[in-house]
Amino acid sequence: MILLVRRATMTDEKPLFAADKQPPRDAIPPPAVAAQLPVRDRKALRRKLFVTSVALWALVYFICNRQIIRELDAQQGYWLTQALNTGRPQHRLNERKVPFGKLAEQEFLSVPNPASALAASRQYATTPHLAGSEGDYKTATDFLALLQRELGIPIPGAEPVFSAGSFESRNATLGITALDAPTAWIDVYYPVMNTPLDRSLQILSQDGDAVWTAELEEVADETDPEAGKYADAVPTFHGLSRGGEAEGKLVYAHYGRKQDYDELDAKGVDLNGAIVLTRYGGIFRGLKVKGAQERGAAACLIYSDPRDDGTVTVENGYEAYPDGPARNPTSVQRGSTQFLSIYPGDPTTPGYPAYENSTRTEGTNIPEIPSLPISWANAQVLLEEIEEGGENRTIKLVNHVDDRVIPIWNTMGVIPGHIRDEVVVVGNHRDAWVMGATDPSSGTASAHEVIRGLGALLKLGWKPLRTIFIASWDAEEYGLIGSTEWGEDFADWIDEHVVAYLNLDSSVSGSRFSVSGSPSLAHFLRSAAETVAHPTKPGLTLWDARNDQGPLFGRTGDHFDVEAKANYEDELAQMAVDELGVGVLGSGSDYTVFLQRIGVASTNNGFGSTRSDPVYHYHSVFDSERWQELYADPGFLRHVAVAKFLGLQTLRLADAVVLPINTTHYAAQLDKYLDGVEQLAETSSLAVDFSSLRASIDALHDASAALDKEKAEAERELIQLARRIALHRAIKRRAREAWCTIRKVFHKPCQEDLFERPMHHPGHRVNKHKHEQDVVEPMLQRMTTKREGDVQKTKPRLGLAPARLSEERERRKREMERAGPEGTRSCHAHKAMDSVDGRLREKFIQAAKRVRAVNKKLAGFERGFIHPDGIKDREWYRHLGVAPGKWLGYGATTLPALTEAITFENNTTLVKYEADRLEALFDQLAAEIQP
Repeated sequence: MILLVRRATMTDEKPLFAADKQPPRDAIPPPAVAAQLPVRDRKALRRKLFVTSVALWALVYFICNRQIIRELDAQQGYWLTQALNTGRPQHRLNERKVPFGKLAEQEFLSVPNPASALAASRQYATTPHLAGSEGDYKTATDFLALLQRELGIPIPGAEPVFSAGSFESRNATLGITALDAPTAWIDVYYPVMNTPLDRSLQILSQDGDAVWTAELEEVADETDPEAGKYADAVPTFHGLSRGGEAEGKLVYAHYGRKQDYDELDAKGVDLNGAIVLTRYGGIFRGLKVKGAQERGAAACLIYSDPRDDGTVTVENGYEAYPDGPARNPTSVQRGSTQFLSIYPGDPTTPGYPAYENSTRTEGTNIPEIPSLPISWANAQVLLEEIEEGGENRTIKLVNHVDDRVIPIWNTMGVIPGHIRDEVVVVGNHRDAWVMGATDPSSGTASAHEVIRGLGALLKLGWKPLRTIFIASWDAEEYGLIGSTEWGEDFADWIDEHVVAYLNLDSSVSGSRFSVSGSPSLAHFLRSAAETVAHPTKPGLTLWDARNDQGPLFGRTGDHFDVEAKANYEDELAQMAVDELGVGVLGSGSDYTVFLQRIGVASTNNGFGSTRSDPVYHYHSVFDSERWQELYADPGFLRHVAVAKFLGLQTLRLADAVVLPINTTHYAAQLDKYLDGVEQLAETSSLAVDFSSLRASIDALHDASAALDKEKAEAERELIQLARRIALHRAIKRRAREAWCTIRKVFHKPCQEDLFERPMHHPGHRVNKHKHEQDVVEPMLQRMTTKREGDVQKTKPRLGLAPARLSEERERRKREMERAGPEGTRSCHAHKAMDSVDGRLREKFIQAAKRVRAVNKKLAGFERGFIHPDGIKDREWYRHLGVAPGKWLGYGATTLPALTEAITFENNTTLVKYEADRLEALFDQLAAEIQP
């Protein structure tokens, strides 16, 4: 009509009708009818327009918010974690608060602090808590309360204290891989241990009368309040020592090492019926007693000699503790005399757990002669007896002990991960000979801070990729009993699920940091240590603290006894360190059952004493809170550094897509170990050809290099797919947000996004402790529960995932349709995305399987050194790559069966046999890790 009017005005013609007159109605022709689209086509057009609009607005939204995307992409592990969850509501607020990867590490590192570590130390180290005692049980329940409080674990009505072997105890561990929320409990084992009754040490006259009686207890006063109060709370005795009495002449055997006894034999010194006096150092104390026993001695005395304290001695001008940093002359080193290199754990249940009703043996790893630890003050009197011109009178020793079954308490906690059947174990022992401010309470204080840090992450919504298992072991001091009994109890479960074991014994006894571990974890350990700042020197890292001298270095006199210095250098040489600076694990702490019986890659670390540190009164009442705060770690900065280091190890092992296990470095170390064996063989004049074994190591190295390539490709593929899945979810979510924004402009309500709704019915009340079970579906793993006898066992299952997702989509579609036109349009908008998500999920599952296969090979690498027949004469130890030295105890021997065939047996046939065993193991391991 407008066009006709305009055309009319542009000509000279008169209008058809006058402006003030209306045409007759029938004079105007009816307008032409516009072509109508079919209803189906109109709906399709509307759908296309709707989807296009949403996509356009999503694009605009992403461009406007690209900074948020960059922030999320910078969070290592974010995409993988998001891909592992389906159906969980994802909000931008949560994205920014939940830490992942490096952000999680930063959050964790901000938690441990000196004040909290100091408070924990005072909680655990100001009263005695000998294994099996009332004080020990108190620390077990204190640690349980810590786990419950920091990990958000509900406190059950009945205290979760379970007798080992019971349904509750076994189900607590075997059910770990089915857990959805953190939990904690206490396992009770029943080993045979001893406690002191009465003891005495005397010099007898020719008439048999006592002319001197030793004061066996330590002497302390109120200068050190706890030491003064508890000086005689735990008598000075040897754990697992033989009860009995003995009389005989005194013979000095230096450090009681094998070479010391051999030297006495060479001099014609007869030890039959003698009382052997040895000093601490060089080897594990139980092996000093073993050496004396094998040569017919009647008893053994072991004392602490200040000559072994380096330069911090009274001779060099230092005051004795508690007035100064030198040794208190009445200090006594308690400790176990178990034959550690034979087997650890309960002596009466070798290789199987110590239940209350277990069948028991006599025990072959404990002495048959009595022994006592004594002080330097007492040793001086005895040494005067046997020095040139001394009377060398008869010595009488009494050691009455009570051997009995004593309960011990392992406190356990679990943080379930997305991958619930891969487990990282973190352990620290809790029992002490008296207060143990250093051993083990410095480690317990650091573990306390690790748990606080993990708890803080949980409160922010973090969940580890793998399950984390935390253990506070008991009765370590008697002979690694708590950890060994649990390891023997659940050996099959550990073998199947545990990917690594991180041990912490004492955190701080001095100023020099050291770290040891399986060679496959050497790079991992160094990297973590280089991440943590040096506790006392700005600009340096914790790794640099390996070179620290004691604070008294060069302060006053520098005299260091020649014999003691030589032994100290021998001890350092026994602590084999690779070219990276990481030591080899021997024994003496709770990693032993994991590494050397089951084959789990393990670590251990802490600050130890140098010969210019204040004297550490090991296993003495003077290992007190005052000494720790005054001399070992003023300010508790080292405690915090160790906590951060252990926490980083835990996070990086738990959250790494591919386990940070370097098998190639391990293979290279095997080559070096064999170099040492060849040198020993040449020295011993044994003609053995090791070329075939060398070829097997080379083949293992090649297989490991191929595995390196496979693990890199598998990780890259999985991360890329995880990122794509997470981005698709973000697109859907933000497109919905954009659409809601548009509707709000026109004052229209925004329908609830049903697709992003959690997987539970509307109105269903979600228990806060069951939220993950109701909301989160791990993509890597579906767990179904099977029952075998009285124990729940779980296994991964992926087959339900597609069906569950399909059912969920159908349910949501029905809900959307019931919601009306808006819900229907929302359903149509998601269909295209669903099809893409489905294809990505299938690819993701296949990539996840590939990564899991790689991780299984990496975790199983250490298992490849386990031989069922073990090491000759000490078959409990099954690891043919490393074991505690047969006559060292603490120190490590690499390729132990082969090495000992040369050093102790000097037998060519046995050497060839052991070389063949190693060759077979290496060949099998190379085949197993081939991609």
